[in-house]
Amino acid sequence: MSVVPAEVLPGSALASDERPRRAAAELGPRARLWPSLAAVYRAQLSRARVARIPLLFVATFQSVGILIMMRGVVDGSGSQAEAVVAGSSILVVAFVALNLLAQYFGQLRASGGLDHYATLPVPPAAVVLGAAGAYASFTVPGTLVTAVFGCVLFGLPLTNLWILIAVIPLAGAALAGLGAALGLLAPRPELATLLGQLGMSAALLLGVLPPERMPELVRVARDLLPSTYGVEAYARTFSGSTEWAYVLGDLAVCAGVGVISLAVATWAYRRAAVR
Repeated sequence: MSVVPAEVLPGSALASDERPRRAAAELGPRARLWPSLAAVYRAQLSRARVARIPLLFVATFQSVGILIMMRGVVDGSGSQAEAVVAGSSILVVAFVALNLLAQYFGQLRASGGLDHYATLPVPPAAVVLGAAGAYASFTVPGTLVTAVFGCVLFGLPLTNLWILIAVIPLAGAALAGLGAALGLLAPRPELATLLGQLGMSAALLLGVLPPERMPELVRVARDLLPSTYGVEAYARTFSGSTEWAYVLGDLAVCAGVGVISLAVATWAYRRAAVR
């Protein structure tokens, strides 16, 4: 006859003491926002570097082509030239941060890629902000090239290019949040692509063309577009007596829209990830 030790019997005191100790085992701490954001940003940046650089050349070439075309339409100086140069520069941001990000999240949702992020201990805000930041970062070279080319083509000063250090991230945040929200809320990836294209077309038509020649209804629609305030902030710096209060006001609007659009995109990510 074999003897079973008392400590392994189900009803023994030792076995009952063992269960709480095993159940009390703690899981690892949830990843914090900023380290998670940095990790997602680096991963998205390295992943998009190969796939998106050709499209960045397309965005830059498109904006430079618009500058050349508009040079034969508007005067070589004045507010119209300033609007064209500023609008063409911010159009690069709209193409990448709005259009491409809407397509990316639309495809990610359709292919089940959101399930991968949902299994990771990463806050939803880190996924949205990391991807948006990575895509917005790709707009910097094309925006600078377009701005320098436009200033030389229209004879505008290059002294205020430094304002793009503030315009690109703030306008990029507003447009990237909008693009991410469109991609996550669209029921199909084809619709996400369509919405991204429409948003970029709106940035082209309402941001590049001088507002003085637009009807009142179109001006109202222009004021509703987040990229408009980035265009206005950059265009105001070309004048000799820059009204910096208006420039800061336009940048504040971009920042506010960016916070709201990224918050909506984060909510849309949580909504899409649980389905």
